[in-house]
Amino acid sequence: MKVYGARLSNSFSGVWELYVVTDGMSRDWPEHSFGRTGPVPTLQERADALAKLGYVLADSAGWQWQECPTGAMERVHLLASSNVRRKDGAA
Repeated sequence: MKVYGARLSNSFSGVWELYVVTDGMSRDWPEHSFGRTGPVPTLQERADALAKLGYVLADSAGWQWQECPTGAMERVHLLASSNVRRKDGAA
């Protein structure tokens, strides 16, 4: 069963977005915008967004957080990542 990387980010415009890094070099990855800058999307909201995109968390996967300073007005870019798989098990 193929595993992909899901990312939750508040980068660029500050709006929370979730996307799944699939094969290929293009940025045409499945994505979902939560349409808000805060609060951080809950675990359930993330699971629901993944399901809409056709994915679920991989077995025993959790979310790993990183803080990435941007240098612009002391703003910190937050990035969470997790392993996911297709809901239907397809590659």
